[in-house]
Amino acid sequence: MEEFMSRVAIITDSNSGITQSQAKEMGIRVVPMPFMIGDTGYFEDITLNQAQFYEKLKGDAAISTSMPSLDSLMEYWNDALKEYDEVVYIPMSSGLSGSCEAAVMLSKEEEFEGKVFVVNNQRISITQRQSVLDAMQMAQKGLGAEKIRDILEEDKFNSSIYIMLDTLYYLKKGGRITPAAAALGTILKLKPVLTIQGEKLDAFAKARTTGQGKSMMINAIRSDMENRFGGATPDNIYLALAYTYDEEAAAAWKREVEEAFPGFEVHMDPLSLSVSCHIGPGAIAVGCCKKLDI
Repeated sequence: MEEFMSRVAIITDSNSGITQSQAKEMGIRVVPMPFMIGDTGYFEDITLNQAQFYEKLKGDAAISTSMPSLDSLMEYWNDALKEYDEVVYIPMSSGLSGSCEAAVMLSKEEEFEGKVFVVNNQRISITQRQSVLDAMQMAQKGLGAEKIRDILEEDKFNSSIYIMLDTLYYLKKGGRITPAAAALGTILKLKPVLTIQGEKLDAFAKARTTGQGKSMMINAIRSDMENRFGGATPDNIYLALAYTYDEEAAAAWKREVEEAFPGFEVHMDPLSLSVSCHIGPGAIAVGCCKKLDI
């Protein structure tokens, strides 16, 4: 029975917020996201840690993200298939990167077809992490890789994330908003609140203060729980938080969310570096997922 239950390997990427050391403890594999700082390439949590990254972010060096090479994916998949019969690969949302689509195409190659199943459920960060945990639980219960993929994809809209940025500078630097919009936001000291619902990162609201932004996010996530996911209760919802670099602000945010949602176990992770380079330090986020009936 043990041999059957462990026949499916779970692989994700570092956008899930799962570190390499955590992955070893969990018995999964994490593909590091590559990015460039100036002319130098780095791999998240392998050749550059969070503190080093934010130190470099302060400078003027151009920072850009990339997606895992097909060669590296093949290496991870082939390595897993030496020990397991099948692989479930859970990459970041297809709406935020081309890495998911590339992985899906690679999985259709003869050597991987019927063995590697790529999950396109449009998750990232704390909601992507929850998909990994759900996949692990299903694998332990003996479900095959294809069934696990299908269940996760059917469940893709049962999650949401809200993110409040401390600055518009990095969105402007990356060309994601116009310089005029960034300048106006800076003058007015606006705190933009963004949302990820499904595959896209969209504007949700503009808060004039950090406190107002936090209230907006708490109210929005509560509304999603009650109106979209069937009830704001711990037995129905996973609740999680994320942040970029400012641990003191993150700890205060966690206390506020725990107070707003008594009885919930609240998980918190730093946002991955490949996400952080687009939004900068000082961001805080809240996300939730409806619990699967596994």
